[in-house]
Amino acid sequence: MSADTFEIPVQLKQLITSNQAFHYRIIPVEKEDNTVHFKTDTLDQESLQKELSIILNQDIVLVSETSDNIQSYLTLNYRKSSTSNEKLHYEDNFLQKLITTAKDFGSSDIHMESYEKFCRVRFRLDGKLKEMYTITKKEFPQLVNQIKIQSGLDISQKRLAQDGRITFKSGGEEFDIRVSTMPTLYGEKIVLRLLNRDTQQVQLDDLGFTEQELELYREAIKKPQGIILISGPTGSGKTTTLYATLKELNKEVSNILTIEDPIEYTLEGVNQVQLREDIEFDFPAALRAFLRQDPDVIMVGEIRDDKTANMAIKAALTGHLVLSTIHTNSAWATISRLIDMKVPSFLLASTLTMSIAQRLVRKLCHHCKKEKKSEIKDFPLGFEIPEELNKHYVAKGCNHCYQTGYLGRKAIYEILPITKELETTIRHNELQIDDYITQNNIKTLKTNAIRLVVEGLTSVEEVYALLATH
Repeated sequence: MSADTFEIPVQLKQLITSNQAFHYRIIPVEKEDNTVHFKTDTLDQESLQKELSIILNQDIVLVSETSDNIQSYLTLNYRKSSTSNEKLHYEDNFLQKLITTAKDFGSSDIHMESYEKFCRVRFRLDGKLKEMYTITKKEFPQLVNQIKIQSGLDISQKRLAQDGRITFKSGGEEFDIRVSTMPTLYGEKIVLRLLNRDTQQVQLDDLGFTEQELELYREAIKKPQGIILISGPTGSGKTTTLYATLKELNKEVSNILTIEDPIEYTLEGVNQVQLREDIEFDFPAALRAFLRQDPDVIMVGEIRDDKTANMAIKAALTGHLVLSTIHTNSAWATISRLIDMKVPSFLLASTLTMSIAQRLVRKLCHHCKKEKKSEIKDFPLGFEIPEELNKHYVAKGCNHCYQTGYLGRKAIYEILPITKELETTIRHNELQIDDYITQNNIKTLKTNAIRLVVEGLTSVEEVYALLATH
């Protein structure tokens, strides 16, 4: 059976909590008026029926199902969490339960969306959105106002986008949430980004660098001056790589300053500054202030405009190590992007130490991945299948990976150290370096993606866009 066979509609799924589903081994399959039909592998159905009738205050009908199928339903639709056994319905503490559940599930974002007849809540899990709950149109405005009040936003303003922040406390845990609201056709859409303060797991060795790439990167960050840029789309793990770098550079003898929007992790020993554009404390303003603070290392959250780019180059030129991110498709595309931002090519050539591109890819579940002979139709149009790729693995889905076929993610990198030869190339605005990459055996995102497919760590489907690049 495919994973789709075990998918439960959200309206049924939210009739019970994850804890109830796993504890009683029940799967909701139908609801008629005050009667709910469940599948179960429990033998004593009479006792279970009575207990569920009392707990759920509904008439209960039970249908027998095999234990294997019940387990597949459970692992695809519910995740074990430390939340209360109470039913997650709308009430005063719905928001707190929602955030706690998302955190327990390892979700990075919560999306709340309003449509013509209903509203839904989706969690981003391992980079993909999954619908978790539906809310009635009547209850949704109350939830929006609750979020706005807690994040210090204007509850009367419904026609403009707003940004805010919540410090969430639950039990012994405390973390920050970035709030974004946006007006849509049928009401406001809310996105909550859960920001993890725990940096225990953030280590350069665990991110996905190959041994050779890590050696090159560590060599670059040891230099006392210059700029290192990491490029990639939103959600590609750039910030995590920067934090892992800062963690390694964080020594008593160094003064490290960061300007971020938002501050996603807190690092003891690092001076972290939150961007405040409402009072004109933006990236360029912060960088100007930083240069008077005797820094050794400066981290700029993102190079967004000409002013920030030129200030970052100036900081690198005056004897500081600058780390930042930028939105480009490849390590070399960063150079042309900076030149477009009016950074003089001779300054760029003398300050840029290394350009990196990265992506996050989901790893195949090693319990259920299935071997497949490579065929032309599996790959992008025009892709030449290398000899070592005569077979690959595809996602299947099992109880270990919640029937998704994937378990965890890792980063892949494209590392481009700026050598004397490349300095000359940049200085003369010669932006075609395909021959250089081939001759120097530079591992591009595409070659690293192929390597992961060959090693059976990910699927062709997961890196399809990278394989399609020339």
